[in-house]
Amino acid sequence: MRTTIRNYLPKDLPFIKDIANRAYRDILEMFRQAYGDELLNIVYPCPGEHIGSRVQLYCNDHPELVRICEEEGLEIIGFVLFSIDCDKKIGRISYNAVDPECRLKGVGQQMYKAVLDNFRAEGMLYATVMTGLDEAHAKARRAYERAGFNIHHEDVNYYIKL
Repeated sequence: MRTTIRNYLPKDLPFIKDIANRAYRDILEMFRQAYGDELLNIVYPCPGEHIGSRVQLYCNDHPELVRICEEEGLEIIGFVLFSIDCDKKIGRISYNAVDPECRLKGVGQQMYKAVLDNFRAEGMLYATVMTGLDEAHAKARRAYERAGFNIHHEDVNYYIKL
């Protein structure tokens, strides 16, 4: 099977929202277990559709900063959102996902390569991506490391019930 990376089209939105909501289920479940339902629903209103809604807002505001991965021009199997800070010369990969049912290997790497090539063409000096340190984000961490991301800083978010 052949895949291609292309620019976003408005007709892609329902497909990438669906991929986002399905791909991020394990991550949202991890947050549910860590936070409990009350805090989860405050931090992520409508958690089952939260990621898809965030993707939709970004696509509406910045369609030029979205790339789509298609399998042989027929089926959308992944997407990546990104931003470019021309002042700091840093490109940022944001929400991205491959369809959890996709059986092709290396789709994420193809998407990251396309975006990193775009960053280079735009004169960026660095690229960044943020992910969690929990088990639900382990696949994402490995994918980013395979793509060449090798400088990192770890953070911890604390909450307290008042």
